[in-house]
This record gives sequence, structure tokens and C-alpha cells, in this order.
Amino acid sequence: MKLSSIALTFGLAAISSISCAQSATYMIEPTHTYVTWEAKHFGTSTSRGRFDKKAGSITLDKTAKTGSVDVAIQTDSINTGFSVFDKHLQSEEFFASEKFPQARFVGNAFKFDGDKVTEVAGTLTLRGKTNPAVLKASGFNCYSHPMLKREVCGGDFETTIVRSQYDVSYGLPGIPDNIRLLIQVEAVKQ
Repeated sequence: MKLSSIALTFGLAAISSISCAQSATYMIEPTHTYVTWEAKHFGTSTSRGRFDKKAGSITLDKTAKTGSVDVAIQTDSINTGFSVFDKHLQSEEFFASEKFPQARFVGNAFKFDGDKVTEVAGTLTLRGKTNPAVLKASGFNCYSHPMLKREVCGGDFETTIVRSQYDVSYGLPGIPDNIRLLIQVEAVKQ
């Protein structure tokens, strides 16, 4: 009886390690990851900017077709190329960066087409408000990095957020409520 219990324990441990072996953790590579935004400016040109400081991790299991992502973005790292505009965007009228220094995307509903991620659904927290967000992927791929000698996965992701859902209503309707977010990401397998 004791011998069969030991065999069962080893068997379950082996099965568990096989299923866990497919899951891998990837850390966001900041020099190949950019979070940018676009918004029409009073129906004329398109204002654009990016966030320079971001960090996070992704867990991916291509066999089970599952994953999770947790990415934090420093709102005071917004960069439009014009410091006066950056300060305005950091103010209470937009990101309120002093009070809310981070925006955060947490996702755990992945969709795949073969080995390629096509969509990640989760939540975006901005200015203390959390709302659903779905990132649509294009160009997702994994490769063996020639210098790092590790797998790197990434792609281009896109979503549109409604800024008034995050208490950002300055300039409405001249500055539209819908803001396009574009995320270029690469992450290194740990």
C-alpha cells in the first residue's frame, strides 16, 4: 500500500512538471517596448506621445494556449517631444501623475491562432479607475535572440480607450474621448 502511494505521488509530480514545463515567464525588454498614444486635436492634426518608463512580465504557455501579463507604466514619463505639453499631460487635467504615478494593464484571457497570440483581454487601471481593455495583436512572433541566446517573444498590440471612463474629460469634445493606444513589445524568456 505504501509503495503504491509513493508511485502515485511520483506519477502526479511527473505529470505536474510536464504541464508546468510548457509555461514560461518573459520579462519586458524596455529598449524594444514602447507604449504610444494618438488623439485627434480639434479635428485637425493627430497629437502623439509615448511613455518612456514601463516594466512588467508575461507568462505564456503556447501548448495550453494560456497566458498572463502585468505591465506598469510610469505616467510621469510621458514624452511628446515638447516639455510644456508633457507637464500639462502630467497635470490633474489629464494623467494626474503626482497622485496616480502608474497606469497598469493586467490581462489573463489570451486568444491564439496556432502559436501566435492574437488578442489579450484584461483590465487597464488609470487614475485609480479600472476598466476592461482588449489588446489586438499583429505580427506576434517568437525567435531565438542571437546575442542573448534566449527566446524573445513580441509583437504590435493596439486598443482604443474611452478617456472619460478614467475621469479624463479635459477638452471634450474638441479632443476626442477615444484615444488609440499602440504597444510595441518584446519580452525575454527567463
